Parts: sequence; structure tokens; C-alpha cells
Amino acid sequence: MAGPALSFVIPLYRSAETIGAVVAEIEGLVVEGGHEIILVHDGSGEETSRVARDLVRRAKVPVTLIEHARNYGEHNAVLTGWRHARGEHIVNLDDDGQNPPAEAVRLWREAKATGLDVVYGHYGEKRHEAWRNLGSWFTNRMTDWALDKPAGFYLSSFRCVSAFVARQVTGYAGPYPYLDGLILQVTQRIGSIEVRHELRLAGRSTYTLSKLVRLWLSAWVNFSLLPLRVATVLGLIVAAAGLVALGTIAWLWYRGIGPEYGWGWTMSCILIFSGTQLVMLGLIGEYLGRMFIAVNQRPQSVVREVLASGGQAGA
Repeated sequence: MAGPALSFVIPLYRSAETIGAVVAEIEGLVVEGGHEIILVHDGSGEETSRVARDLVRRAKVPVTLIEHARNYGEHNAVLTGWRHARGEHIVNLDDDGQNPPAEAVRLWREAKATGLDVVYGHYGEKRHEAWRNLGSWFTNRMTDWALDKPAGFYLSSFRCVSAFVARQVTGYAGPYPYLDGLILQVTQRIGSIEVRHELRLAGRSTYTLSKLVRLWLSAWVNFSLLPLRVATVLGLIVAAAGLVALGTIAWLWYRGIGPEYGWGWTMSCILIFSGTQLVMLGLIGEYLGRMFIAVNQRPQSVVREVLASGGQAGA
């Protein structure tokens, strides 16, 4: 049985107040070839689950609800949704109404018209809080160095991908996925268009600084050796500076004008060298720790239940 032309994948986290309006707007869209909605509840409590189940029962278009056994994170939830999506193209969008579904259709039409594997939504004006906008800017600048993408190309969580890309990306089973890193390993046929970014329908963002830091680590440690190379260069620079300082002091003492020994000067050197070594050891430890967790097969996600409109359910 042929699938729909477009699948909307929406990860849910504490979205009981907002997801109903988002789903209603998607149900009212006209999509040539049909569309479906995939809701992935990422372990945020009974209220969101109750609202999502009610949406499945009242669905005007095919809706599938996937219940994670616990919270695994946004990128893990999107991958779960992609695995269950049947569309020729897949758009993933937020559950808070900030990504207008009509703009998602524009992404899909751009992908079809250009034949691109991935089309990102580039926001003309972002409606996030200032710290979140700064974090997104920093993430994009760092991924210019760490990932194989065009310099300055804006990566956002509002994207349309082809079924081909989704199939390739969902083969990744590691516990720390970073979607854009996975996508860029599969294809470079990517583009972007400017889209609207709306205010949240209700509540406050659940995206915290700690989650943003974990995302940075997934982007840089899982998909790039750049941090290790930076640590190597930093170590060489510090070592070279130490040798220059040692040579300078020896020369000054030879001339008879050497500085007096001082506790403060000695401790400063010790702190600089020790701090540099600890940073490098911590970075190496992050790589080794993630390898250890992956080898021990920590799950990327665990699906507790799948509920589809029309009464079909699964485990």
C-alpha cells in the first residue's frame, strides 16, 4: 500500500496546551497526495499522553501516536518518528506552534520542485528568548568548523527530508544522535528557504541550557574529531610557550639579570599547565565515555506503545 506524499513528525514534551491547535491546523491543510501526522510522546507525563490519545481518536487525517518508555531527547524522538513515517517526504516541526504547518508545506514543495534531499527553514525573525537565539547562533558557527557543511549555512530543527535520507539516517543506533550531523553524512543536496517563526501558543520553552550543551557535545564529539585536534594544537602551543619561557629565563640568568624566584610566578605556571592538561583529559574522557556507553548498547529509545487512528495499536 502506497504511503502519503507527506508525513508531519512532531516530538511531544509537555505539550498538552499546544499540540491540539497544531494538529488541527495540519488537518486543515491541502496536500496533493495526502498527508499523515506522527506524534512521538517523549515521556513527559500523563497529561500530554491523554491529550495525544484523544487527538488520535478524533483524527481527520491518519494520526499515529508513539509512546516512548521515558524521556530520551528531541533528536531521539524525531528518529523514532521517521522510522514510523510512510511519506515520500517528512517534515519535522515543534509541538508549540512556532513552526507554522503552512510553512512546512512550503518546505515540502521546495524539496519537490528542486529535487533536493533536505530543505531547511531559515527564520527571517526568530521568536525565541535571547539566550536561545545566541545558543543557536553559536551552534551554527561551531558546526561550520566541525561538520562538512557549506560555511554559514543555517541548520534548524524545522526541516523537510526525503524518505531516502530518512531511511539512511534511521539506520544509526547510537544513543547520542545529532540529526544534522547524520544528514550531512548522507547527502549534500541541501537547501533552505526563509520561513515564518511564530510565538509559542502557550507556556514556556522546555529547552534548557543543559539540553543545549548536550546537543553541542553530540554535534562535536559524535561527528567530528575537531575537538581532539584543537586540544592537540592547544597542547603544542602551551608546550611551546613553556619552552620559550624556560629559554628566556635561562638567557636572563646567563646575563646576570634573571628574575628572582617567586611563589606567585611558580604557581601561575603550574595552574596554566595543569588546567590545560585537565581540559585535554576531560575531552578525551568524553570521547571514551561515549564509546563505553555505545559499546554497552544503551538504547537510543524504547517504544512502549504505538497507537494509530482507526484503532490499530502495537507495542
